[in-house]
Amino acid sequence: MNWRSFFGLKDKKAKKKKGIVREYVDALVWALVAALILRTFVVQAFRIPTGSMENTLLVGDFLLVNKFVYGVRTPDTIPLTEIKIPWTRLPAIRNPKPHDVVVFKYPRNMKLDYIKRCIAQGGDTVQIIEKKVYVNGKRFKDPPHVKYSNYYIPPGQIEYGIYPPGAGNRDNYGPVVIPLRNYFMMGDNRDNSSDSRYWGFLPHDNVLGEALIIYWSWDKTIPMYRFFKKVRWKRIGMLIK
Repeated sequence: MNWRSFFGLKDKKAKKKKGIVREYVDALVWALVAALILRTFVVQAFRIPTGSMENTLLVGDFLLVNKFVYGVRTPDTIPLTEIKIPWTRLPAIRNPKPHDVVVFKYPRNMKLDYIKRCIAQGGDTVQIIEKKVYVNGKRFKDPPHVKYSNYYIPPGQIEYGIYPPGAGNRDNYGPVVIPLRNYFMMGDNRDNSSDSRYWGFLPHDNVLGEALIIYWSWDKTIPMYRFFKKVRWKRIGMLIK
C-alpha cells in the first residue's frame, strides 16, 4: 500500500505529471482556436486540383488566400458539420476588381471552392472575339501567363452549355452585360476552364478571398523518391498576379 495514499497525501510526482499533461492539452486547444480564427478571418490555405488557371497556377500549387480584403464571409455551417447557420460579411477594404485572382464558392455547388480571375464587374459589358476579351469595348489585357491555342470556334457557332443560352461559344461570346453585385470570372487556361462562360455570373455573396502567394508546389506526376525533382522550388514564395 502507498503510505502517502493511506494518509491522504497527494503524490507530488503524479501531481506534477498531471500538471504537465494539462499544460500540453491547454496549449493544443489554444493553438487550435488560434488556427481556426486565422483560417476564418485572416488567411486560408488552398490547393490547386485542376489546370484551369495554367500557367498562372499549376496543379499541385498550394496557396495562401487573403480573406479580409474583400470582407470576411463568416461560416454558413457549424464547423465539421453541414448544419446551416446564419452568416454575414464583415466590412471590406475593397471589392474584387478586374485582374484579381479570386477564390469563391461555386454558384452551382456551394460546397466547392473555385479559383478564377475577375474579368469584369456589375454594369460592365463583356465580349470575346476570337479568344480576345473585351470589357466595355476595350481589350482586356491578357494575364502574364495566360494560355490558349491559335484555333478558335467560329463566330455564329452555338456551343452547348454556354451561359446565357445563345451567347455564342467559348471563343466568340457575347456581348453580355454583368448584373450589379456580380462578377464575370475566367480561367487563365482559356481553352480548358469551367467559368462564367458556362455557369454564369458570380454573386458577390460567394466571394471568399484574394489569392496572394504560393507557399508550396510539387508535381504529382513525379514519384516521391525523386523528392527534390518533385518539388517546384522556384514557385515557392511566388506572388500571384
